[in-house]
Amino acid sequence: HINKTTSSGLLKVGVPQPWGKSKKNLNYVREAGVRQFISTYNRVKDLKGDELLWGDEIEYGIFVLDPENKKIRLSLRAKEIMDNLNRNEEFYSYENEGCNWVPEYGAWMIEATPSRPYTGYSTDLLRVERNMRLRRKRLLTELKENEIAPTVAVFPLLGALGDDGSIPAVAVGGPVTESEYIGDGIINPHPRFAALSANIRKRRGEKVNIRVPLFHDTNTPEYADFKGFTPSSECCGEENMLLWRFGKGDLSREKYGNEFLIVGCSSSAKEFNDDGDPMTLQKWLVNVECVGCKGLFYRSAPGVIVADADWPRNGDVVVGSEIPDVPGWIRLQNGYYLPIISDDGLITFLHKVSTETHAKNQQRETLGSETPLFRNSLGGSNMSELKLALETAVSSLSNDEAQMFNVRPAIHMDAMAFGMGCCCLQITFQATDVDESRFLYDQLAVMAPIMMALTASTPVLRGRLADTDCRWGIISECVDDRRPAERGRKGGPDPDPEVAGKGYRRLYKSRYDSISTFLYQGSSSEESHMSDRILNVYNDIPVPIDEDKYRQLRKAGIDPLLSQHIAHIFVRDPLVIFEGAIEEVDDETQTEHFESIQSTNWQSVRWKPPPPRTGPNDPHIGWRTEFRSMEIQITDFENAAFTTFITLLTRVILTFDLNLYIPLSRVDANMQRAHGRNAAVKGKFFFRRHMAPLEKGDDGFEEQYVSMFSSAANGNGKKNTQDKLPTVHSGGALNELNHTASSVDSEDAVSGEDSGVSEKRRVAPNASGGPEENSYEEMTMAEIMTGKGDYFPGLIPLVYAYLDHIQCDSVAMERMTKYFDFIEKRATGQLVTPATWIRNFVRSHEDYKFDSVVSDSIAYDLMVACKDIGEGKRSEPELLGGIEIKPISASDAYVKKLDSKRVNNGQIISLLEKYSARRQSVGETKAVEYQI
Repeated sequence: HINKTTSSGLLKVGVPQPWGKSKKNLNYVREAGVRQFISTYNRVKDLKGDELLWGDEIEYGIFVLDPENKKIRLSLRAKEIMDNLNRNEEFYSYENEGCNWVPEYGAWMIEATPSRPYTGYSTDLLRVERNMRLRRKRLLTELKENEIAPTVAVFPLLGALGDDGSIPAVAVGGPVTESEYIGDGIINPHPRFAALSANIRKRRGEKVNIRVPLFHDTNTPEYADFKGFTPSSECCGEENMLLWRFGKGDLSREKYGNEFLIVGCSSSAKEFNDDGDPMTLQKWLVNVECVGCKGLFYRSAPGVIVADADWPRNGDVVVGSEIPDVPGWIRLQNGYYLPIISDDGLITFLHKVSTETHAKNQQRETLGSETPLFRNSLGGSNMSELKLALETAVSSLSNDEAQMFNVRPAIHMDAMAFGMGCCCLQITFQATDVDESRFLYDQLAVMAPIMMALTASTPVLRGRLADTDCRWGIISECVDDRRPAERGRKGGPDPDPEVAGKGYRRLYKSRYDSISTFLYQGSSSEESHMSDRILNVYNDIPVPIDEDKYRQLRKAGIDPLLSQHIAHIFVRDPLVIFEGAIEEVDDETQTEHFESIQSTNWQSVRWKPPPPRTGPNDPHIGWRTEFRSMEIQITDFENAAFTTFITLLTRVILTFDLNLYIPLSRVDANMQRAHGRNAAVKGKFFFRRHMAPLEKGDDGFEEQYVSMFSSAANGNGKKNTQDKLPTVHSGGALNELNHTASSVDSEDAVSGEDSGVSEKRRVAPNASGGPEENSYEEMTMAEIMTGKGDYFPGLIPLVYAYLDHIQCDSVAMERMTKYFDFIEKRATGQLVTPATWIRNFVRSHEDYKFDSVVSDSIAYDLMVACKDIGEGKRSEPELLGGIEIKPISASDAYVKKLDSKRVNNGQIISLLEKYSARRQSVGETKAVEYQI
């Protein structure tokens, strides 16, 4: 298996320590976790040449039907069903295809993966849907007559039924969650899950607070007092999406309580939190006002000067964020530090300026220091002009565009089950080496919100229609263990020396959120000057780190960007510590403490080092990247379509040497936008204009951009097309999905230890066009998928081009064509997302009162419909177009042995009678058809 953990982390057998006791061990586990990572990294950092292996994970919910009363409830039999399924898998292990069943958070949930990973050949693209169908069939064999298991994102009535929400019934509340809506008894009985729930609440100091905008329908009672606001009116206008700022709603709760929240609009170029603060790094003008002073030396740590010829001069603009626990210092985008003011407090070195102030000198961008647009007129020496420019820049800071805030009624939830009870689709890829795994991590992070919007399937929560379509923000808030000071609020408990950062380090996101730092370091032509710097200029949002851990990792030889990533995830505390597994864990050979923090940093993509092998028969597992944002789909066809698409897209990126980088602030903005109602059709997303190297205008300013794709679009790209394919890792064969080399030319050839990795990829983190506005633009989903102008070919055409390049076999190509036609129709709005289909189903149900309430009968019919669609018993052209799902039957779940065991005469006669009856029935049917 390429994935040895579930989405909820390692399922260790043992007794979790209660929070009060585990707090005393938090620091040890954090320290040991870093030691374990360093040991692991040094052991496996030189692994190269691994083949593409990949696999998907699908989560299922199990429900009980009451046809007489038209009710549906949770079935808490998941463990019993899982154990039976795994026993059957062992018995039928000789089959070519199999499944692996593991626990999930809810006692009604099961996760399943293929028993063996898919490989890097086009024929395995056909295994995906086949295996997904097999999982559904085998799950059906263990269900009782009144049980169903549709692939839906969430149980629509979770938390809306009081004590009557499950079979068997569970009383609301309990010491684990203290919830007002759900009972502790619906949590998986494995002790880890209850410990997670309780410790998140105890570390936070209160119950988690989840609030999602409520959908406004004609008779929604909560909107009765909203004068002049009608269901047809859009608070953000027809051209903009409503934004739910998940994880940033403390201000609205302080003002309006649990029943309301503040929403925003996607009309601005930036996304803001509830306090109106832009979620990006700050820009600072260097202006050291003393005789003979020309600028500032970099610091490798506060107070530690670095003698570097490229230090920022007066008039330069640097990008960074203040360090709350080290007042008076900023940490720069490039990993260095600068003081804001002199030690005696008399001279201010750095001055905040508008984020609109940007560089014209591309070289300065790679150094983490930028030259503002007014630099050229200064000559670097005229201090009076510098002061005037400073005043202009600072004044523009206060004139930022006004933000529209809107108060909306909210759907309130208060327990981890509301988020971790959601089902999703995840994919893990094994890379050829550590370098490729880090590059894929970055590229997939950009795709995470795009694919989430395209697969949206979560429009109903706690029995109400939501004004959002996706689950991500719900899970983000359901595991948010940050204390008030960590969330930027005043008050709260005193600093606690036992928890990370004493509970006072500013943490801008929940531990379940989009990534906060890209991971691929890249390289520079000025390697000697850049070895201690973070080169990736697209990291433009604050990245809280444990400063001590960062220095420890750098001292151990870990490069700056990877050190930043590890030091960032280690600003969190371990949530579950098991008795007898603390100092007893060997830091040189085990990774349990590293994984206890790594596996509970639930980000949109996850980077996975190779796990230690505990025995000679353990399989080799390489460097992996997990793609985590997609929503579960109703049918296996849909799930397979998106799984194969994102898999092939990784091959396209590597083989065609593409670059998807945009600033992380724009990725975060896309994550907010992706939650919007019908965002796949109505929304616009920031995306890179030019995924391939530009032929002109590389600096992104004043000159005209020209894309290499424009020649193909304009029909003049036939000459030397094959020769222009980029050079990447060599090796591979036709019909193989591992990235292949086509030709080697002087432009792409690379020598030395990086041989085989193109120069284009190595410089991608600081590629021309930079992190400023010129490197990306807003695109619709249709444009991202199918193309825009002659400079952006679209992702689907690029995947087709790749399949042509590897000469994909005709059988696989036929199926991929059906998948991509379906994806294109959804992206262009010809087909709807599951979220839109579910919303339409509810609003057209005969029992719906247009009050945003999903009743028992509506939920019953909805879930039965989803079951029938997934099992091929119901056609839904609005969702699938002309695609017909072949019916799924439990009788086909396992292969049948060609047995030769003797049977008696009575059995033979009975079998012949069945055959005769069946033959007669078929004959009568044919006769009727002939007459017609």
